[in-house]
Amino acid sequence: TWNVGVVLIFLVMATAFVGYVLPWGQMSFWGATVITNLLSAAPYIGSELVQWIWGGFSVDNATLTRFFTFHFIFPFAIAGVSMLHLLFLHETGSSNPTGLNSNPDKIPFHAYYTYKDIFGFAILLATLAAISSFSPNILG
Repeated sequence: TWNVGVVLIFLVMATAFVGYVLPWGQMSFWGATVITNLLSAAPYIGSELVQWIWGGFSVDNATLTRFFTFHFIFPFAIAGVSMLHLLFLHETGSSNPTGLNSNPDKIPFHAYYTYKDIFGFAILLATLAAISSFSPNILG
């Protein structure tokens, strides 16, 4: 659960980052330096990773095209990882990083929690559908 959550937060940050870079059409030298240093620190594959993310040795149209693609693919990955994360949360609980069963002698209320989760998801989906249908500008 924790590992999936960490991957999920990194995916969200990556999506926000590539979306932030896109409207400007360029990137600051500071941002490019930070990214280059972070990627080049990876053992064995660092330099190849840097050349791949930048599409060569400079930030140009290939980089922006790649970031544009990532920006619109990552939300689908986020949706998939979110479902996986919810599945693990449902199975192991929210404050159980090891996933160990601390109460094997108790009877689980599986039906109650399943219906409660479905009801909560339906309420959330209905609320988002109502907001996006009747007043879409309220979301920003």
